[in-house]
Amino acid sequence: MIALVRLRLAGFLRTGRAVAPLLAGLVALGILYGGGRAQPAEAYGVSAVVLFPVLAWQTKILLDVEPDVQRRLAQVTVGVARERLAGLLAAGVAALVAVAVALAFPWLVGGVTGPVDAADRSVPVGVALGLWAHLLVVPAAVALGALASRASVGGAGYGVAVLALGGVGAMVLGLTGSAAPWLAPPIMAAARTTAGDAAALTLLGLTVWALAWSAAAVCGYLWRRRARG
Repeated sequence: MIALVRLRLAGFLRTGRAVAPLLAGLVALGILYGGGRAQPAEAYGVSAVVLFPVLAWQTKILLDVEPDVQRRLAQVTVGVARERLAGLLAAGVAALVAVAVALAFPWLVGGVTGPVDAADRSVPVGVALGLWAHLLVVPAAVALGALASRASVGGAGYGVAVLALGGVGAMVLGLTGSAAPWLAPPIMAAARTTAGDAAALTLLGLTVWALAWSAAAVCGYLWRRRARG
């Protein structure tokens, strides 16, 4: 299965499909940090929100690179469950690389403030919260991108619709006072938490919420794959 993960990542890179989401992410981050310097926690919270649709799109592209015939051959070779898991793992690895770039980017362009003095702990705490916010986004974005993949929905139009609905829905349903926030992953709530009082119980609750939503979305993806054969 590890070989299949490597194969899919290699196909994603060698075909040049990785360039579009990378450029989109860098442009979005450039616009975000071009407005001035901010505290790391606040900046990273917004960065995670911006990165969510990009990572979902990246996942869809990665899963769509492999031809349908090759995917069926992989199912015969390693088994159906391992073939599907390999795709999700490959997308997760690609998403983690994008997260690493997003965490380093603001320091390279001067988009965040450094420590005032040696006793200032706001920067390491902010970086830790930012890492948490970005890692919170990864499983949800991978799950949404998988749901929008060709193997799940078939036509490209349906895939775009799923991505748009999921991305916009996560923003709208995540607003304060939303009637049904549980329908979306807690990316907006996480951004508010990094900019406010990040209590341990709040971080734990949002993490459980994100994992539960992602698990439900992955189950939907697996069900769609099974229904489509």
